[in-house]
Amino acid sequence: MRVVIVGAGTFGASLAWWLAREGDDVTLVDQFEPGDRRATSGGETRLLRVGHGGEAYYTAMAWRARTLWRELEAESGADLLVECGIAWFAHGEDGWEAESEDTIRAQGISCEHLDPAAAAELFPGLGTDDLAWVLFEPSTGVLRAQRAVQALAGQAVEHGARIVRGRARPAGGAAALEDGTLLEGDAVVWACGPWLAGLFPEHVALRITLQELLFFDGGPEWRGVPGWCDYDRAMYGTPDLDELGTKAAADYEGAELDPDADLPDHATTERVVRTYFAQRFPALAVAPLVETRTCRYETTADTNFIASPHPEHPRVWLVGGGSGHGFKHGPALAERLAGALHGTGELPAMFAVGERRDGRSLRTAGHGVRL
Repeated sequence: MRVVIVGAGTFGASLAWWLAREGDDVTLVDQFEPGDRRATSGGETRLLRVGHGGEAYYTAMAWRARTLWRELEAESGADLLVECGIAWFAHGEDGWEAESEDTIRAQGISCEHLDPAAAAELFPGLGTDDLAWVLFEPSTGVLRAQRAVQALAGQAVEHGARIVRGRARPAGGAAALEDGTLLEGDAVVWACGPWLAGLFPEHVALRITLQELLFFDGGPEWRGVPGWCDYDRAMYGTPDLDELGTKAAADYEGAELDPDADLPDHATTERVVRTYFAQRFPALAVAPLVETRTCRYETTADTNFIASPHPEHPRVWLVGGGSGHGFKHGPALAERLAGALHGTGELPAMFAVGERRDGRSLRTAGHGVRL
């Protein structure tokens, strides 16, 4: 099968890796080098967590992705997944964390229900006054994102894929490069992140926003802690990985941003993050800010992914809408998408193109909320 994939982020590069190692003829197209920070799959780290509330499909896919990331590590020799665990801060007995725990346990995946005193042992100086309990995923952690995308693309090439550098536009059932080259295949997959909606405006609606990542110097004691999420208060963070600093982000809706606009490097959410730290991690509330980085998010209204054939061109597939929780799923979504391309599997209706309505977020409660 000949497949053209436009976009070398986590979804596109994962699909190229999966199809190429299965023996398909793959051409992977991107305007940037794999792992470029201007793409929504750029940047240093992403959380790999299985907690998705009551959404069993996403929980299963994230757990499967964990296995496939390990397979990619074995193939490439790259160190991609740091299994430091993920802690979810629960503010009540019911809600996102309780639903996540039920879903995780139903699939036989390990997790722990910790009282605040036990959870305090996971972090330096954890503030627990507002916490009812903590859901801990011991077998998940943090992915080295840029390195992971580069490993996916590199292994795709090792298995015979071809990478083409260039910007593409749809031309019926094909992809046309700016130099006039027409790329055709048995399937053409558009996995081009924030550019997807502009190329297919009649079928795809995405929110393209500017998001900030803050890195703090918390010292050596923050180099072995778990990643963490506070769903209700829309905050998340990672340990100090590779001595880049402890990462934290307010997961609210950022300002709208054109896909081709330059990314600024200035902090507007520092006060909000430090206010949160004052209650949760008091030592970090006064820690030096090492660096601010910005990135683009491309999300759907309901935060479900898009992975569906074009209504008018059945050989053309549209894939995206994964920012905020999609990176980790890349290889497992590729496995399912490959089955759909080959006619041996189906994707869920929630991935279909068309109108989306606001729903409960698979990111955090900050989706759709402006600071």
